[in-house]
Amino acid sequence: MSAIDSGLLSPVTTGHDELVDDAAFLDAAIRAEVALVRAYAVVGVAPASAADGIVDALGVDGDGRGAGAGRPSDRIDLDRLVAASVAGGNPIIPLVGLLRELVPAETRVWVHRGATSQDIWDTAIMDVAARAVAQVRTSLAEAADALLTLAEAHVGAVAAARTLTQHAVPTTIGARAAGWSRAVERAAARLEGLKFPAQLGGAGGTRASFVEVTGSVEGAQALVAAYAGVEEAPAPWHVDRAPVTEIGDALVAALDALGKFAGDVTTLSRTEIGEVSEGEGGGSSAMPQKQNPTEAVLIRSAALRAPQLAATLHLASALAVDERPDGAWHAEWPTLRELLRLALGSSAHAAHLAAHLRVDAAAARANLASSGGLIVAERLSIALAPLLGTAAVAAIVADVGSGADLADRVRAAAGTAGVEVDVDALVDPANYTGVAGALVADARAAHDARAAHAESAPARPASSETAQPGPAGTRPEGGGR
Repeated sequence: MSAIDSGLLSPVTTGHDELVDDAAFLDAAIRAEVALVRAYAVVGVAPASAADGIVDALGVDGDGRGAGAGRPSDRIDLDRLVAASVAGGNPIIPLVGLLRELVPAETRVWVHRGATSQDIWDTAIMDVAARAVAQVRTSLAEAADALLTLAEAHVGAVAAARTLTQHAVPTTIGARAAGWSRAVERAAARLEGLKFPAQLGGAGGTRASFVEVTGSVEGAQALVAAYAGVEEAPAPWHVDRAPVTEIGDALVAALDALGKFAGDVTTLSRTEIGEVSEGEGGGSSAMPQKQNPTEAVLIRSAALRAPQLAATLHLASALAVDERPDGAWHAEWPTLRELLRLALGSSAHAAHLAAHLRVDAAAARANLASSGGLIVAERLSIALAPLLGTAAVAAIVADVGSGADLADRVRAAAGTAGVEVDVDALVDPANYTGVAGALVADARAAHDARAAHAESAPARPASSETAQPGPAGTRPEGGGR
C-alpha cells in the first residue's frame, strides 16, 4: 500500500512526521494493550508470567519503543491491519486478533481482556499526543529563547511601529522581538498544563467488565489506577471529549503565536521594507535575485490551517452522542493528528528561523525617517498642543507633509509663541519609545523566573514524553498514560 501523504503538499511538516505517523499510533496501541495486561498482573488477577510472556512476544520494553531492534509495530503487517480495519470501523478490532496470534497461546486470554476498542485507541491517541506535544514544547522553548536573545541584542534599535499597515509611533526592534517571545512562551506554558488521560471504561463506560474480571468494584478501580498511572482519568471519557478539544485548543494557540511571528517576518522582509531577513532564505525557480522568507511562509501556512481543525474537534465533541459516538469519534483521529503534525513542523521551523533571523537596523532607521519625522506626530500633539494650540500643531504636521523640515518648523512655531522647547530631544524618535526597554527586561525576568521554577519544581510525572509502564505493570518514575 503506498502512502497517500508523504508531505508533498505539506512541506511545513516534512521531516517532522515520525511522532505522529501510522506506525507511531500502532506502537501506542500495542503499548496500551500491554499496559492493560501489566495492570492485571499488578492487581493480582493475571499471573506475572502471562504479562512477561506478552511483553516479550510483542517487543515492548520499558519505554515502549520496542525491545531490541525495531518497534512493536514492526511485528504487525500494517497493510493487513489497515485493510481489516474497515469492517469494524477502527483498527483495534483486527489488531487484537493479530496480537493474539503473536503471543503464547496460554496468555491470549489476557490480551484486551474486558476492554473496548475505544479504551485502547483513546489511550493510544493520548500517548501519541503526549509525545508530540513534548517535542512541540521543546521547539517552542528554543524559539522563545532565540527571540529573547534577539530582543536583547536590539533593545535600543528604534523602528517604526505600524498600525493598520501605516507608520504610527516609534518602537524598538527589541520590544517587537520580546513580544514574539512572550507569546511563544505563553503558548508553551499552556501546552505544559495539558493532561493526557488513559481511557478504560469498558463497553458502555461503566467498567462493568473490569468489575467482573477483578471480582469487585474496588478491584476494577485498582486496575484502572494500575493501567493509567498518574494520568488516570476521574471517569471514562468516551463521550466527554474535553481531553481532545483541550489539546486541540492549546495547539492552535501555539500555532497562533508562531503565525504572528512568521507574519511579521514576511512583512518586515519585503523588499521595500527590508528590516529583517531569513538567515537561509529560499530562492525562486524563475527569478534568481529572490531570497524568499520560506520558513516564515511555511509557518504561516500551518497557522492558517489550524483553527478549522480545532473547530472540527469541537464539532465532533458536541456530536458525541450516546455512549459511543457514531462517526464523531472517528472524525477526531485524522484531525488531531494533523494538528499535532502542523505544530511539530511549524515549531521546529520557528526555532530555526528565530535562531537565524537577521536584523537590518540601518533599514529600520531609514524607514523610520521616511515620513520626515512625523513618526513623532503623536508626541508633538501631546507636548505642543497645550503650548501652541492644536491648530499650530496641525499646521506643523501639514507643512512637514509637504516637505518642510520638522525641527525647523517646530523651532519657528515655538519662537513665534515665545515658548522654550528642546526641539532636538522632542523630535528624536529614540526619545519616544516609552517602556520599550523595560518590556525587554521584563520578558527576560519572567523567562528566568519560569526557568528557575521549572528547575526547582519536582519532576512532573506522566508528562509521558518517553516514560511508559514498566514490566509486569510497574511504572518507572515519571511514567503514566
